[in-house]
Parts: sequence; structure tokens; C-alpha cells
Amino acid sequence: MTIADSSAMVGRELRHLVRYPLFVAASVALPVLMFVLFVYVFGGYVGAGLRGSGSALSYVDFLTPGILVMTVAAGALPSAVSVSTDMSEGIIDRFRTMPIARGAVLTGHVVGGVVRTALAAVLLTLVALLVGFRPGGGPLGWLAAAGIVLAFAFALTWLAVAIGLAAKTPTGANSLTQIISTVLPFLSSAFVPTESMAAGIRWFAGFQPFTPVVNSVRALLTGVPAGSDVLFALAWCVVIAGAGYTWGLRSFRTKTA
Repeated sequence: MTIADSSAMVGRELRHLVRYPLFVAASVALPVLMFVLFVYVFGGYVGAGLRGSGSALSYVDFLTPGILVMTVAAGALPSAVSVSTDMSEGIIDRFRTMPIARGAVLTGHVVGGVVRTALAAVLLTLVALLVGFRPGGGPLGWLAAAGIVLAFAFALTWLAVAIGLAAKTPTGANSLTQIISTVLPFLSSAFVPTESMAAGIRWFAGFQPFTPVVNSVRALLTGVPAGSDVLFALAWCVVIAGAGYTWGLRSFRTKTA
């Protein structure tokens, strides 16, 4: 029963993607704009500094994994607005009158969010290849990078669902998620190496989740050793997903009691 109910809710979210393709376009629009801006406006200056530090990567190759992870955040976190809209418009009350599992609604939002994020990530990757991204990693590296991207998308989507349930309005949910999808990527290794940052920001960047995820994806796509970044990235995915799941389920049960 639960599997059938969850499948129905997933189908509902996928139909939303088909009917409103602008959701995917909006998720990839800001990362693509940032990508083009940094490559063609700041790329020459930052790229010169990158080469001066002894890196063999071009700035496009360095930047693409960071923008890819930023795209994951931008694609996953709109789930907060979707969940908050469902809670405020009364559709959840309608679902409560039907013989369906309560958790199926959240499952639908999470799976739909991951699918939306995957589509946005594919679009960003195509844009990066057109601009000049030339990854040196092999097929196994690409598969491993895709696995980390999907794991991070799953974790952030659960966090977004929890935020959407906690927020009082869809506008409030959107404001809360902007901090995660926009601010944290800038305070990570997405755009510049953390070694070039001021001491305090460098310390924060080293311990926040986006940095090991970006470093792992960058290493796997470009064919350089990833070191311990992969373990830290997966650990952050588990922590974020677990926290989002626990928080979201508790909020959902409280609001639908």
C-alpha cells in the first residue's frame, strides 16, 4: 500500500515537471548565468592566479564542478516552496480524507525534487561542454561523480522538504533556502581554491558541506586524486539527509495530526 501510494505521489510531482518546465529552467538559469559571468568576465584574472598556484587545470575545468554543485542546490531547494504551497493551499487536508500513507506525500516531493535536480545538472553539464569544459576523468570517475551529485541532491531535497514544512508561507520557505543555494556555494571551493581565502573564511569553507562535495566532484571529473574528500562528502550527505528526514517527518506529523 505504501509503495503504491508513494508511486502515485511521485507521478504527481513528475506531471508537475512536464506541465511546468520553467521549474527546471529556473533551477539552471542562475548557475548558468554565474558560470558565463565567471568564465568570460573574471576567468582571465582568476585563471591566471590558478595557474600561478601551480594547478594544471584551466579555470573552466576548475569552475564547472563548483557550478554543477551549485546547480544541485538550486534544483533541490525549490522543493521547499512546493511543500509549503501544498501545506498552505489545503491539498494536504484533502489527502488526509483519502486512504493513503502519510509519508507518501513527502516521498513524492523528494523523488520529484531529485529528478528535477538531475535534469538541471545535465543541462548545466551540456552548457559547460559547449563553453570548453574538457574533463580528464574516465567513465568510472564520471559515474562516481554522478553518484555524489545524486546523493547530495537527495540530502538537500530532504532538507528543503523540512524547511518547507517549518516555514509559515511559501515566500518564507524561498527566503530560507536562498541562504543555502546561493551563499554557501560562494563560501566554498566552488569559485576559487580555499587556500586563497582569508583565514576566517578559509576555516569556515573547510568545514562546511559544499567544499568536500565540490572537491570530490572536481577530482573525479578531472582525473586527479580525491583523497579524503569523498568520505567527507558522503558523510555530509548522510548527516544532511538524516537531519532533513527526521525534522521533516516530525513537522509533517505535527501539522497533520
